[in-house]
Amino acid sequence: MFNNTIVSKILLAYEEGKSTRDPRTRYWLLLDDNPLHVWILTALYVAFVLIGPKVMKNRKPFNLQKFMVVYNFGLVFVSLYLMIEIIASAYDIGYFNEDPWCCKYNRDTQNNPKELRIATVFWWYFLSKLLEFMDTVVMVLRKKNDQITFLHVYHHSSMLNIWWWVTTYLPGGQSWFSSSLNCSVHVIMYLYYALAAIPSMRSKLWWKKYITKYQLVQFVLILVHTMRTAYTGCDYPMWGQFLITGYMISMLILFGNFYLNAYIKKRRLGAAKKTEDSSNGVLNNGVHKSAVNGHSNGHLNGRTDVVSR
Repeated sequence: MFNNTIVSKILLAYEEGKSTRDPRTRYWLLLDDNPLHVWILTALYVAFVLIGPKVMKNRKPFNLQKFMVVYNFGLVFVSLYLMIEIIASAYDIGYFNEDPWCCKYNRDTQNNPKELRIATVFWWYFLSKLLEFMDTVVMVLRKKNDQITFLHVYHHSSMLNIWWWVTTYLPGGQSWFSSSLNCSVHVIMYLYYALAAIPSMRSKLWWKKYITKYQLVQFVLILVHTMRTAYTGCDYPMWGQFLITGYMISMLILFGNFYLNAYIKKRRLGAAKKTEDSSNGVLNNGVHKSAVNGHSNGHLNGRTDVVSR
């Protein structure tokens, strides 16, 4: 009985969503009445992830250091612009004059240029998710296959698809919160990647784990924001609430698992190893073996995959 109720609510939310297609975005790039083009792009992306490493297997990795610096700094500025424009658009519309937790999706005022402004920036935000596929292309060409995790592929492919739905059906309202917060994360994250691509800067990047912490905080804030608006009954389609809630839960699980394995378990294993080595007399002339050849800063061979994308 309980399961049937959940299924019926999901189906009802889906039917509600189909009838609310925003006409302003109908003829914008990749925003057709069905997500076929986005599905094709996603399928090509996944195919590249599967085939690319095999093609590169017997080839030398590309040296893309200069490209990585330019590309990542470029995404810093793109993310910063989108964050500022989203917040400015939300303020201009008057979202902050009401309850910022419960911004209305004003589908009845679609000719309002202020509403069109935020719809436009959401479209650019959606297109930026396609640009970020280049993250994976760089990994494949550099033969950094260990960086191409399930979390990485899932996050990149799902963001493009989710924001197709948002930009097609809900380009306004409380969507400003999650998108602007995500942009703020990407400003810091891509700044880290840009600096990590510069050899002289790598030893100075002590703040890598705090990026993952900020990502986790982001997911919690968006989840709380979405659940609160669903509970209070904001003028925002319920299917959109279901979509974001489910996605945030999945990201919390995946990023939480990444943080657990990359930092907490690794730190415990490192502490245990240090204790064992000390008891076995590994320290020689005051120099620990792990410092030999100077490889003690976590950036051996130029790897900068400390933060999952």
